[in-house]
Amino acid sequence: MKQLTQENAPILEALEKLKQMRIVPFDVPGHKRGRGNKVLTDFLGEKCLSVDVNSMKPLDNLCHPVSVIKDAEQLAAEAFGAAHAFFMVGGTTSSVQAMILTVCKRGDKIILPRNVHRSVINAMILCGAVPVYINPQMDKTLGISLGMSVNDVKKSIAANPDAKAVLVNNPTYYGICSNIKEIIKTAHDNNMFVLADEAHGTHFYFSDRLPTAAMHAGADMAAVSLHKSGGSLTQSSMLFVNDKISAGYVRQIINLTQTTSGSYLLMSSLDISRRNLALKGHQIINSVIDLVEYARSEINNIGDYYAYSKEKINGDSIYDFDITKLSVYTRSIGLAGIEVYDILRDEYDIQTEFGDLANILAYVSVGDRPRDVERLVSAMAEIRRIYKKDSSGMLEAEYINPKVVLPPQEAFYTSKEKSVLLNDSVNKVCTEFVMCYPPGIPILAPGELVTEEILEYIHYAKDKGCQMTGPEDMGLTHLNVMD
Repeated sequence: MKQLTQENAPILEALEKLKQMRIVPFDVPGHKRGRGNKVLTDFLGEKCLSVDVNSMKPLDNLCHPVSVIKDAEQLAAEAFGAAHAFFMVGGTTSSVQAMILTVCKRGDKIILPRNVHRSVINAMILCGAVPVYINPQMDKTLGISLGMSVNDVKKSIAANPDAKAVLVNNPTYYGICSNIKEIIKTAHDNNMFVLADEAHGTHFYFSDRLPTAAMHAGADMAAVSLHKSGGSLTQSSMLFVNDKISAGYVRQIINLTQTTSGSYLLMSSLDISRRNLALKGHQIINSVIDLVEYARSEINNIGDYYAYSKEKINGDSIYDFDITKLSVYTRSIGLAGIEVYDILRDEYDIQTEFGDLANILAYVSVGDRPRDVERLVSAMAEIRRIYKKDSSGMLEAEYINPKVVLPPQEAFYTSKEKSVLLNDSVNKVCTEFVMCYPPGIPILAPGELVTEEILEYIHYAKDKGCQMTGPEDMGLTHLNVMD
């Protein structure tokens, strides 16, 4: 048996061997290497369809890996500094949920910031964990939530010594990082696990110019979106654990919800992207950093816009900043971020990651080119010249502290539910989600009280063009609440 190195890509190598074997497929998928669906094959290509295959002995099985998938996961663990790695084909949503379901059971407390992705709260609905929210501090000017203050974490731990875990965003969507090393030390001193949502932090593992990666800092588990900043296919993710977590138990938890028909397109993309990052990651990520620093400087030179960076660091709620994040404050030109987002797409054919009520995020990663950045900068300068207006009267974008009345699971599965007009929902307990997507951070989650302030925010976000998701009523004219 040959010794594997980071130059190997075991799943890729196994698929290449399979293509040479000319196997006659009497298994699924039914398109039979693309022959049964010409339109799909013409659209995606024969090379793609030829490796959209089912699990078989030469290719291993994602539910119980013993050969090439096991080897690929071990190489990933080594590359990212973990004891074990798991290839995930349900996005980082499935990785985040696996983390929480691993350490929490019904009634267990978990300490976490309220500005979490909906996948976190979904996990609590599934397992019955009870959230202990740390309401994040706010940057009043930018209208964004910050990281967790270490003192707030210590207070929550002292008040909830029976909590099982602390969850940390590393980083937030906007690039804000908490003091993860100190949070880990504090949690471990109190016999609590630390889970890191690193959906936006793949690149942290491959540059010393960036904030500390969770596994390097000593986290117990980390959910990492390789498809976001690592170059793999959409929906592919990795889950990392340290040696204090039972890898076999984690695999059992993953298999509760993850498909038994793992996509080899997604798995091979994880394998190839891991190899690329392990061999060339420092060079690639440092090039991304340089490109974003240039873009940030050019945008700030336009005037009015504010592309923020490490100058926001305050040693606590903004302990560090991800300088690959091109987050730009737009309210100073009289436009909400979502309005600039729409203009960039509709008028300039530029698709940014998202716009909220005060900011846009342009996601720059391994595949971007200098000329693309120049086009973005030029478009933003022209938008300022054409569309700039008085910003007075715009709603101040701010974090609204939720009033949690019931645990998410109890509210979501209640039998005492009714649908009311959105405007009639004030002072009632919500039983579903309401959020702008992206970024997918709930404005309302099951078990939280609807207030006048939240209602005003929802109406304003709808008016500005934010895509509202989550509720049963897709038009959000009605809301499900406790009867």
